[in-house]
Amino acid sequence: MKLASLKRGRDGALVVVSRDLKRCVHAEPIASTLQQALDHWPESAPRLARISDLLNDGAVAGEMAFDPKNCAAPLPRAYQWADGSAYVTHVELVRKARGADMPPSYWTDPLMYQGGSDGFLGPRDPIVCADESWGIDFEGEVAIVADDVPMGCPADAAAERIKLVMLVNDVSLRNLIPAELAKNFGFFQSKPASAFSPVAATPDELGDAWRESKLHLPLRVALNGREFGRPNAGIDMTFSFAQLIAHAAKTRSLGAGSIIGSGTVSNSDRSAGSACIAERRSLETIEHGKPITPFMRFGDKVRIEMTDGEGRSIFGAIEQEVARHG
Repeated sequence: MKLASLKRGRDGALVVVSRDLKRCVHAEPIASTLQQALDHWPESAPRLARISDLLNDGAVAGEMAFDPKNCAAPLPRAYQWADGSAYVTHVELVRKARGADMPPSYWTDPLMYQGGSDGFLGPRDPIVCADESWGIDFEGEVAIVADDVPMGCPADAAAERIKLVMLVNDVSLRNLIPAELAKNFGFFQSKPASAFSPVAATPDELGDAWRESKLHLPLRVALNGREFGRPNAGIDMTFSFAQLIAHAAKTRSLGAGSIIGSGTVSNSDRSAGSACIAERRSLETIEHGKPITPFMRFGDKVRIEMTDGEGRSIFGAIEQEVARHG
């Protein structure tokens, strides 16, 4: 099934969305919000799935047109947002461009940071920034939503905790990152609000593309209407989502509704292009001695989407324009 949150209050109004993303129906009285559904997933999921079946068969009352412009993020706010860096070849490339060696442990122990989760952007909300010089960048990623995960959960058990899959634009302010990392205390100002796809889908909606806790489909990224990259999210993903969950839960439990991101999707075959500007700039630095592609400016637009084998959008598209704060 596919779920979305229409904009209403802080936590949105949960709707079940048709497979073709054209129609939806409110999920009440099963659950008024997605977080409420996740809090009671064993009871709510079968009932929501029944509505999904009826909706796709055209046999449900109260359906309405589905418009991503009316959507908040599937979870407008979450108890946990942890973003990994599962594509280690991407990390290796970026470090190589700045002349830094990569510790061997990066191949066996995932990188992960804890991001702000008190408010996410909807799929059509602007990227608001006060200063272009901060280095505005998009990062096309896949993310999962888990139910309750106990502390110490191993990866094989963590796979069963994955309840929903969606896309994310993990916005980064690249020129603020070096000073923050130099403090040896992680990201904060350089990581503003992230945006998520209109729809979150259960893994069964993904068919054979979902295997080994990875999504084996190209992530299509466009900048100002031109293709920027189409890396396959299942290729070169060093750590699966099950492994990322297990990493996050090593010393703590994760509450239902926790979101785990993949990090920027990246392929070692660079012909697929990139899912962020920083990667392209790293390639340019290695080849030409300096970066050429600028970061985003006010008015620039990014589109992030994933389609199935027949070209149908799975999650709907993230479409955002950079806007000046104030």
